[in-house]
Amino acid sequence: MRRLGSRRRRRHEAADAGFVGGNEVELLRGGDQLFPRMQAAIRHAHSEVWLATYIFHDDATSLALVDALIAAHRRGVRVRVVVDGFGSNASLATLRERFAASGVALAVFRPMDRWWHWLQPGQLRRLHQKLCVVDGDVAFVGGINVIDDRLDLHHGTSELPRLDFAVEARGGLVDLVAQSVRAIWSRAWLGRDFDDALIDYVPLRRRFGLWLSQIWRGPQRLPERVPHLPPVCAAFVLRDNLRRRRTIEHAYADAIRGARERVDVVCPYFYPGQRIRHALRSAADRGVRVRLLLQGKLDYRLAGWAAEALYADLIGHGVEIYEYMPAFLHAKVAVVDDHWATVGSSNIDPLSLLVNLEANVVVLDAGFTARLAGEIDAAIAVSQRVGERGGTGLRAMMHRAVVAWFAYVFLRVAGAAGRY
Repeated sequence: MRRLGSRRRRRHEAADAGFVGGNEVELLRGGDQLFPRMQAAIRHAHSEVWLATYIFHDDATSLALVDALIAAHRRGVRVRVVVDGFGSNASLATLRERFAASGVALAVFRPMDRWWHWLQPGQLRRLHQKLCVVDGDVAFVGGINVIDDRLDLHHGTSELPRLDFAVEARGGLVDLVAQSVRAIWSRAWLGRDFDDALIDYVPLRRRFGLWLSQIWRGPQRLPERVPHLPPVCAAFVLRDNLRRRRTIEHAYADAIRGARERVDVVCPYFYPGQRIRHALRSAADRGVRVRLLLQGKLDYRLAGWAAEALYADLIGHGVEIYEYMPAFLHAKVAVVDDHWATVGSSNIDPLSLLVNLEANVVVLDAGFTARLAGEIDAAIAVSQRVGERGGTGLRAMMHRAVVAWFAYVFLRVAGAAGRY
C-alpha cells in the first residue's frame, strides 16, 4: 500500500506540473486502428471500463463495441458509458435499450429529449471529448467518435474513411484521463447538470470579472520549462468551463510561438482567435514553415465559409493552406518542430476553444512527433494548395466582419467570457 500511495503521489505531483513521464504513447489512425484496440482492451478488462464520447452511433461498427462492453459487464467488469445528448441524440433510443437490458450504466450529458432543453443557452456547451480507460492501465484519447469511419450522419457513406487520429497511452497519463472521464460520467449520471458556466451569469462578474475568473479558473497553461522526465513525456490537457477555460488554446499558441522550423496544424473547423492567429503569422514572418491542412470536402458549409475569411490574411504572411480532398477530414492534430505534437478532440474555433468540453494529449517525443509528421506530410501530398482567396477589397472586408459578428454573438449566447 505504501508503494502504491507513493506512486500515486508522484503521478499527481507530475500532473500539477502539467507533464508526466514514463508513458507509452502510440498513434492510431482512424477507427480501423482504434476500435480493434479498444475492443481487445475491453475483452481483457478485469475490473472497470470508462468511456466518454460525443457521438456513439448505432451502426454495425458501433454496435460491435456495445456488444464488447455488455460482455465485459456480464463477466463482472464495472462498465460506465457517458455520451453527449446532442451528438448521440439520434441513436440514444437504441443505446438505452441495449445497455438497460444488460445493466451497463449509460449516462447522458445534457440530454435533448425535452423541448425546453433546446431553449437553454447552456445547451450549447457540449461534451466533445473522446476518452476510454480500461482497468486504469490503458487509455484512448483523440478525435474519433464511435461511428464507422466511412459513415457520415449528414452525407451518408463514402468510399474512403475520414482522416482522423487517436492515441493509445499507458503510464502515468492514464490516471489523469481516468479522473476526467469518471468526473464527467458522475456529473451526467447524478443529474448534476448545474451550469459550469454559472460564473458567467453572476451579476458581480461585470464588475469583478478578472478577480472572479482567477479564483475560479486555476492554471491556464502548461509550464514553459518542462521538468526532466523519462520518455515518453506527455500532458493530458483539458478544456472546461471552470478551471481550464483556455488551456488548449494556450498550449497551441505557446508551442507555435516557440517554433523554429516547422508548424503543421490539421483541423476541420478552423477559426482561431487573436492569440493563435498572431502566433501563426509571427511564426511565418520569422521564417518558420507554417502549413494548415483544412477541409476540402465540407460537411458544414458555414464552417468552411468562416475559415475562408482568414485565408487572405494568413497567406499574405506566408502561411501555406491546403484542403484535404480524398475524404472528409476530422483530425485535430498538430506538430511543432521535431519534438512537440498534439492529438485530441479540440478544433481551433470558438466552439471548441471557449465552449465545449475538450481533451487533447500533448506529447514531447521525437519518435511520436516524427510518426505524426509523416501522416501529415502524406495527407498534404494528396491535398490541394489554396491560392489567395477573398483579397483585400470591400467584399473581403464584409466577409470577415460578418464571420466575426457571428462568432461574437454565438459566444455571448453560449455564455463564454473574454475576448476571442
